[in-house]
Amino acid sequence: MPIYYENEKVKLYNDDVLKISKVEDSSIDLIVTSPPYNVDMQYNSHDDKTPYEDYLEFSKAWLTRCFDWLKSDGRLCLNVPLDKNKGGQQSVGADFTTLAKEIGYQYHSTIIWNEGNISRRTAWGSWLSASAPFVIAPVELIVVLYKKDWKKTSGSKTSDTTRDEFMKWTNGLWTFNGESAKRIGHPAPFPLELPYRCIKLFSYVGDTVLDPFSGSGTTLVTCLNTNRRGIGIELDKDYSELSTKRIKSILAQPTLLEAVNG
Repeated sequence: MPIYYENEKVKLYNDDVLKISKVEDSSIDLIVTSPPYNVDMQYNSHDDKTPYEDYLEFSKAWLTRCFDWLKSDGRLCLNVPLDKNKGGQQSVGADFTTLAKEIGYQYHSTIIWNEGNISRRTAWGSWLSASAPFVIAPVELIVVLYKKDWKKTSGSKTSDTTRDEFMKWTNGLWTFNGESAKRIGHPAPFPLELPYRCIKLFSYVGDTVLDPFSGSGTTLVTCLNTNRRGIGIELDKDYSELSTKRIKSILAQPTLLEAVNG
C-alpha cells in the first residue's frame, strides 16, 4: 500500500505488519512498540480475543519480520503485560522473551513499568479465602532486546539524554501514569513518556525508529519531539487518520517546528 502520511521526519503506512514490503531489511535502529494484548480489547480492525497458541504464533511472525528489519546493532523495546488473567492465566512477559530468543534476538534487560493504577482492580478470585485467590500485579514490562551487537556503532553518535535522565532511566523500575483511551481516541494508547524514554535512552539523534503497531501515533509524535526519523505501520484506517491528525497538530506548534527543522 502507498504511504498514508509522510513528512520530512515521519512515514505512516496503513498496512499489515505481516504483509508490508516497504520496510527494508537492516534499516531500523530502534523498534518501540506495544502489540495487541489479546485481552478482548475492542479494536476496529483486529481480533483481540484468539486462542493463546494462535496469539503466540502471530507474535512469532511479526517479531521475525522486525528482526529482519533491524540493523545488526538495532534494539527492540517491547511493551507487553507481565501476565494475563483474563481468559486464563498466562505468563505473557516470559513467553514473549522466550519466543524472541528462539527467533534470534539477544536479551538485554526488562524494565518494570509501574503505572501506579490499581483502581481498575475488579477480580479477586476467592475473596478472603486461600482456596483460589487472584494475584494481579499493576505493572507492565518493557522487554529490551537487540539483534546481534549491544554496543551501538552506527548512527550519529549524538545522544540527547541528560545526566539526570540517564541515572533515572537506567534504573529498571519506571513509574508514570498510563494514557487515557478516551482522551486519545484509541482503546489502548501508551503514554508519550514510554517511547520518549526508550527513544532517548536507546537511540541516537537522527536514528530511524519503527512502531509496527502504530495505533494512535504516539511513537511517531515522540520521534518529532526527539529529532528522530519515525516509521509507523497501522492496520486500521481510522487509527491512521487519528495519527495523522496528532502529527499535524504537533507540527503546527512553532516551537517544535524550530526544533525539528533546526
